[in-house]
Amino acid sequence: MASPQPESGSRINGKTGRIGPNAVIRLQEALCDIAGREASAAIFRRAALEKYLASPPLAMVDEAEVVALHRALHAAFDDERARKVSQIAGRKTAAYLLGHRIPQVAQRVMRSLPSMVACRLLAHAIARNAWTFVGSGHFAVHLGRPTVFTIGECPICRGMTAPRPTCDFYAATFERLFAELVDPHARVEEVECLATGGAACRFSIVW
Repeated sequence: MASPQPESGSRINGKTGRIGPNAVIRLQEALCDIAGREASAAIFRRAALEKYLASPPLAMVDEAEVVALHRALHAAFDDERARKVSQIAGRKTAAYLLGHRIPQVAQRVMRSLPSMVACRLLAHAIARNAWTFVGSGHFAVHLGRPTVFTIGECPICRGMTAPRPTCDFYAATFERLFAELVDPHARVEEVECLATGGAACRFSIVW
């Protein structure tokens, strides 16, 4: 089970971060799927986010709330169960993006392209929109086989220590997007994580 450390706040190097509401809404949905509404509510109360139980966020939220929610998840559940919740939340987030944020014509074009070209287009699109999911952290892309995404000062695992990488929410989101738009055999593995002592959180994407 990941261990929470003292609060780091929502400012990194003078920046105050905000993150899109999917990071809250989809995690709540995944918690209800896996553990039921009572357990979901208990974790939101533990994170001091009771306000979202009756009224989910409709706009960007302070990244400190996302940090608190993931800490509460890992404090309440064992690693395997927390991982499963995060993976489901990530896949739900990708499904939302595919259904509401990525134009269908763009999806059809990417699916028709050679995989490396589609990878480049998708990676650039994700990088352009990284401000919506990394908050005050920073995002970088290294294209190739594998393609590697790096999130510095990652909000998902900020302030936690764990024996294994804990950013399953991001990994599952990236994997579903790549499987749908680049190659159905695409797989994403978090190969380095702040929570395990890494310098940043790195995601290796292969297909």
